[in-house]
Amino acid sequence: MPRLFFGGIHPADRKELSGGSAPAPAPIPSQVVIPMRQHVGAACTPLVKVGDTVKMGQTIGDGEGLCVPVHASVSGTVVAVEPRRHASGGECMAVVIENDFQDTPARELTPHLDPAELSPEELITVIRRAGIVGMGGATFPTDVKANSGIGAVDTLLGNACECEPYITADDALLCTYPEQVLGGMAVLMDVLKPGRTVLAVEDNKTEAISVLRSKLAQYPGIELKVLPTRYPQGAEKQLIQAVTGRQVPPGKLPRDVGCAVFNAATYASVYKAVCEGEPVTRRIVTVTGEGVRKPQNWIVRIGASFESAVAASGGLTDDVWKVLSGGPMMGVAQIDLTAPVGKGTNAVLCLSRAQNGESAHPHCIRCGKCLTACPMSLQPLYLFRFGKLGDRAELERLHLSDCIECGCCAYVCPGKLPLVEQFRAGKQALKEAKKP
Repeated sequence: MPRLFFGGIHPADRKELSGGSAPAPAPIPSQVVIPMRQHVGAACTPLVKVGDTVKMGQTIGDGEGLCVPVHASVSGTVVAVEPRRHASGGECMAVVIENDFQDTPARELTPHLDPAELSPEELITVIRRAGIVGMGGATFPTDVKANSGIGAVDTLLGNACECEPYITADDALLCTYPEQVLGGMAVLMDVLKPGRTVLAVEDNKTEAISVLRSKLAQYPGIELKVLPTRYPQGAEKQLIQAVTGRQVPPGKLPRDVGCAVFNAATYASVYKAVCEGEPVTRRIVTVTGEGVRKPQNWIVRIGASFESAVAASGGLTDDVWKVLSGGPMMGVAQIDLTAPVGKGTNAVLCLSRAQNGESAHPHCIRCGKCLTACPMSLQPLYLFRFGKLGDRAELERLHLSDCIECGCCAYVCPGKLPLVEQFRAGKQALKEAKKP
């Protein structure tokens, strides 16, 4: 098997649990909780108040700086504007809407049957107004990334690898709505004018590969690249190296090596915004794991609770151990299933007690496995040690900020050290230390 980037692992993918299930509309909740923070950057300021009537797709929050708007995912009445549980932990200001089940459209965006009629600047404006972010989980504002790539990018990449175990949301999207993904790529080709455009997919997605190959002739300039299955192939820097052979230097961004990478679901959202006039009000979510009765891919309204998504899949099993937002490698454990689905929620993973790989007495045995597994060529052993000591100077010297929190090191660690947890804490410490 080709080794296209350093490190990486081959965990059991467990995608057969939800794989092959076409995304079905999830039951529409009677109430949605729309967080004002669904993106990297500044949280939105609510634009509505209690008692207001809102329409589906209406902008209900926006802000300045690194910020994109959020929209109502149903029509109805605002019943609360207050802090609510957030899937990342803690609370976040949110707008709570009582659903009138009419889905009365706001029609704030104009559909454009021929996106080529719009200038790159106009397309970027539509992308921002639609509230599009990196929907593979990164949630970086798409308009900002696209705008920064103009004149700097010669290669546009589509990330359809979906390398994390259990998750099949992008696979279901590719099989069911390939025109949305390819159409969104065509839109961003109009924006960035790349010399090469590549949609990358791992070779374990045979049906998606077949569907995409049948459609490519309609989208000149887009090539399909099938990569060997390996985690974390879908990480931005690893994907760039696997497809182009270029390596993004420490502290640099993809555009510094002439590349721009967007997730498959992000491309689909771009297509729906530009060509159909639809902002981000719903997304495909994989509800899966041994701890849920009927794993399934669902089309879920933004703001629906994790609890409602799990209920649509038959509810939790009696031996459920943990529920995560995301996959087993990078997901965030939930303490309250009333937390709402956001733009970056690609999966709700319910693990049973049989998947409990934690240790009551984590201990490093100096085996060095974490060094060979790290796809960023970092030294997890020493990052963990200096993180525990609070040595910020050493953490910076060892490039902690380059850690992508993929979990490869924790996966191979026989001592079951909470490596990623410590790295996240170390990053936060570095961030706090740099504040004026």
